[in-house]
Amino acid sequence: MLRQILNKFGTTIYLQIWGNRLKLTDTRTGLIFDEKPLVAIKSDSKGHLSILAAGNSATDAIGDNIEITNPFSHPRVLLSDFKVGERLLQYAFKEILSNTILPPSPRLVVHPMEKTEGGLTMIEVRAFSELALGAGARDAIIYQGRELSVQEIDFESLKEQTDE
Repeated sequence: MLRQILNKFGTTIYLQIWGNRLKLTDTRTGLIFDEKPLVAIKSDSKGHLSILAAGNSATDAIGDNIEITNPFSHPRVLLSDFKVGERLLQYAFKEILSNTILPPSPRLVVHPMEKTEGGLTMIEVRAFSELALGAGARDAIIYQGRELSVQEIDFESLKEQTDE
């Protein structure tokens, strides 16, 4: 019963990941977050890291001890920095779900758009799943295949297909 209520009032987000682009689409409202997957990180004298900016605005961060990183850029795999990727997704969730007072945790369809030749390994599938859940999604599907249109995203149906 609780799951049905969450599904009725919650939202599903379609996340497409490229090495140089991150696109999230809220399937209920049609809102889109489409920016570079960059994060500006500052380290203090004790080595603690803090996020200064994310997305396109990260390129504007200037100062000492500031590093601009892309957690989805590596020569062999799409996910290169798990913690930074999580923080970037949290930022994107806030941007896309900011119009609600208490935004519910979204269901997420994660679609790696490149570096999938031969399919994803079970390790990559688990990494993307953990990334989504760690960023605040209440459920996640790792989808491989052609690009989906927002109208054809049925989370439960896709979940059944990916569980096979």
